[in-house]
Amino acid sequence: MRKVTAALFSSVDGVVENPGDWQFDHFDEDMGPLMASVLAGQDTVLLGRTTYQEWADYWPGNTGDGFGDFINPVRKFVASRTLTDEDLSWNNSRLMDDELEAFVRRLKERDGGDIAVNGSISLVRQLLFAGLLDSLTLMVHPVVAGSGQRLFQPGDPLTRLKLLESRTTASGNAILTYGPRT
Repeated sequence: MRKVTAALFSSVDGVVENPGDWQFDHFDEDMGPLMASVLAGQDTVLLGRTTYQEWADYWPGNTGDGFGDFINPVRKFVASRTLTDEDLSWNNSRLMDDELEAFVRRLKERDGGDIAVNGSISLVRQLLFAGLLDSLTLMVHPVVAGSGQRLFQPGDPLTRLKLLESRTTASGNAILTYGPRT
């Protein structure tokens, strides 16, 4: 069965929104190989509407940096109640043809590589709490963002995880990978 993974940049205070506002002075020489290892083996990406629209405006014209070379040709499925297939002009993008959880359950049963949730904080949350996320990597940068959307919210269900891997980069980023505790 295919695995569903997510990797998010995070501040120490848990902000995962707009990491470009606070991360780049700690995107050190260790982060490039780490990002390459996260992308290796992925052949499908899940995106929410907001992330799709932001990235579809930016990434098609940006290649040569590793992520652009990965994200542009990869197969992308978009979760949206408002977009139509005609709205999806970015290469290899399609709408999910069912509600998120049912779509991901079917996708996991098909042949292929890992399935990544990129950006798309609400999708990460939904898949984690539905028990469909096999691993969650948080790349915690040594910065307090102060404001912005956090991955976890008051009232979230109790969800026990186990630490699968941890490491620290040269500039002090803590890379923490969690999986479901069974």
